[in-house]
Amino acid sequence: MNIVCLDLEGVLVPEIWIAFSKESGIPELSRTTRDEPDYGKLMKWRIGILKEHGLGLKEIQDTIAKIEPLEGAKEFLDKLRAITQVIIISDTFTQFATPLMEKLGWPTIFCNSLEVADSGEITGFKMRIENSKLTTVKALQSIGYETIASGDSYNDLAMIQASKAGFLFRSTDKIKADYPELPAFESYDDLFEAIKKAL
Repeated sequence: MNIVCLDLEGVLVPEIWIAFSKESGIPELSRTTRDEPDYGKLMKWRIGILKEHGLGLKEIQDTIAKIEPLEGAKEFLDKLRAITQVIIISDTFTQFATPLMEKLGWPTIFCNSLEVADSGEITGFKMRIENSKLTTVKALQSIGYETIASGDSYNDLAMIQASKAGFLFRSTDKIKADYPELPAFESYDDLFEAIKKAL
């Protein structure tokens, strides 16, 4: 039994924080897990910047409403789901992901949740579980699944390395250079063929 575990941002949809950084005109918010491997540190820093600028969940959701999946992402996902089980494992939040899941045809996603005050201010975040991507892959393996994983950032490396097959997708030159043993792909067709072969 195989199950494919995919990252969301940078793999199927554009990076939400980069889009919001452009929309809000706050360049610091364009930092992602491609730049900062420590997700908790990154999120606390982002929440501090939002507070400083008086921005909350509504402003981010307004930006997300304009985001479309990456070109070819839905077709890739549909094709993959026709031949195997697929779960999206993301460090994003339910409050961000839901409108994007609708545009992708409602695939299964495991993600985290934001703590939001009545005023709409983001006050914190709740991680579903520690090291959520690796922990989820190990849990799936413990119930009899063999995992195949793909992602683009530092926080995807553990689940990629722990899987029977793992692939970088549209990653950075630095990550590709640091992990030359991981096959790296730029097109959905190539990634699909690599996953199909690994099934």
